Amino acid sequence: MSTTPPPRAPAAEAHPPAAGHAAGDGAPGWLRALGPRGRRAFAGAFGGYALDSYDYFTLPLSMVALSAYFGLNSGQTGLFTTVTLVVSAIGGALAGVLADRIGRVKALLVTVVTYAVFTVACGFAPDYETLLVFRALQGLGFGGEWAVGAILVAEYASAKHRGRTLGAIQSSWAVGWALAVLVYTLVFSVADDDLAWRIMFWTGALPALLVVWVRRSVHDAPKAAAALEQGAGKGSFTAVFRPGLLRTTVFATLLSTGVQGGYYTLATWVPTYLKTERDLSVVGTGGYLAFLISGAFTGYLTGGYLTDRLGRRRNIWLFALLSAICIVAYADIPSGADTLILVLGFPLGFCMSAIFSGFGSYLSELYPTAVRGTGQGFTYNAGRAVGAVFPTTVGFLADSWGVGGALVFGAIGYGLAALALLGLPETRGKELA
Repeated sequence: MSTTPPPRAPAAEAHPPAAGHAAGDGAPGWLRALGPRGRRAFAGAFGGYALDSYDYFTLPLSMVALSAYFGLNSGQTGLFTTVTLVVSAIGGALAGVLADRIGRVKALLVTVVTYAVFTVACGFAPDYETLLVFRALQGLGFGGEWAVGAILVAEYASAKHRGRTLGAIQSSWAVGWALAVLVYTLVFSVADDDLAWRIMFWTGALPALLVVWVRRSVHDAPKAAAALEQGAGKGSFTAVFRPGLLRTTVFATLLSTGVQGGYYTLATWVPTYLKTERDLSVVGTGGYLAFLISGAFTGYLTGGYLTDRLGRRRNIWLFALLSAICIVAYADIPSGADTLILVLGFPLGFCMSAIFSGFGSYLSELYPTAVRGTGQGFTYNAGRAVGAVFPTTVGFLADSWGVGGALVFGAIGYGLAALALLGLPETRGKELA
């Protein structure tokens, strides 16, 4: 499918809405301001990231059943997440270069197909080692989808509304997470655990439906398509390490490391914490996670709004502090206070998600068009790979500290993110050339 736009763009895309026009200022205005093609790009990126999330969470939700089926200890189960995230860094970096070389939409399709195929393959794994390999390969697609989809939409969005537009894209992660919890609750309620975890992975075939639609309906933004024609093949890893971009790449990677280290610690171990240390049933775990996910969805949307109002750096600083506080509070709840766990799940999900809302716009604004895919793909996913050390560390500490105690380790990640911002500029209001 060609990513070159039609000769004549619709009027809504050719001319940005005037100040104060309903298409730019109302709650739905930021979406209308994208224009018809921009909205299709939004839908494709939103769906891709939601299903990316769904396929990711098939593993954490099945962790207890997998541990029993294969006879695994906490360190071995934590390795699943580490391998997924480390390989996702490779996949994300490659997808970023691919986006700069062949276009955003084509790269998006490659990532979605990859994560879907290998998620399904996980359901057929006969042993721990094979499952580990399939999960690693799933990480290749998982790592690239967000970076490519975020860039695709960022290049359609106006500078005024880019933060909330990309925050809405981020919110699709909570949508996919919620869908995974619903399917998990249903599957594990009606099927034996030894079969249920396989069914969870098999449902990872859902993205195939999205691929068919994206191929027919979504195109790269006109400026990005023009840049691709003029400088095809320019994306490369070395480009983001040249003197003018080296500092940005280093500090953006540290920022991603801290935020994702904290986030994946929680995403990986909270389900296990609820079942093993709080003795919640499958249905009970799903209910508690519903509060966490509701907070996450609200946090993504709120954080997107605040990143446009406060600026990219202030938004991240604010929620890095609040996320660290929430982790300590959540892990330190006394035994028997199950209602308090339920109540604190909402602010925990809210804060650890709101911090992500500015990432799509911020990383896109830090790099020029010719290497935007490479820069965003590398920094976000290199940070994800190094951040993968956090959930594995929790896995090994859990045997002696307990999962709840080890979760506090995730707060360190948010401290690292706050420090990394000292080396990065504010980009709110920046036009993407």
